[in-house]
Amino acid sequence: MYGFVYDPDVLDREGPVPIYKQVADLVRDQIERGELQAGDPVPSEATLEEEYDIARTTARRVARELREQGLAYTVQGEGTFVGQPGAPRSPKTVPLYQKIAKEIAKSIQNGDIPPNRAIPGEKVMMRQYGVAKVTARQAVAYLREQGWVFTVPYRGTYVNIPEKWPINRDS
Repeated sequence: MYGFVYDPDVLDREGPVPIYKQVADLVRDQIERGELQAGDPVPSEATLEEEYDIARTTARRVARELREQGLAYTVQGEGTFVGQPGAPRSPKTVPLYQKIAKEIAKSIQNGDIPPNRAIPGEKVMMRQYGVAKVTARQAVAYLREQGWVFTVPYRGTYVNIPEKWPINRDS
């Protein structure tokens, strides 16, 4: 493909092929072997960062490379998925912002974050979950819609009193 062969299990950090292309090739191989199928999420930026010891911008370029190759598409706030845009996603795929919101709601229920105390801010969520600002904002909006939290402009987002929490607390 690039005029020479490199070991797909080891990134050649000194060679002529950019790291993001090497990682994209490794993900493409997973797709071709059937380990990742249409609708499955592509490993997140945070996962790629950790697994391959690469920078966030490099991980972002991996997703772009896969999109350019026609192997994946991205849904803002949810992630990058195998296949063509509009293709159905795996039913087991829950949007990332909902997973984050559910984890924070569990912390609220467990009393780890008591009523009238702030939940983690956007920057903390971005760092902790390896997500973009828009995803952190979607998680907060989702918690607010459900009644777990309320936001005070320029102060932060705080846990509601239990009487305002959702009746079905598994959501």
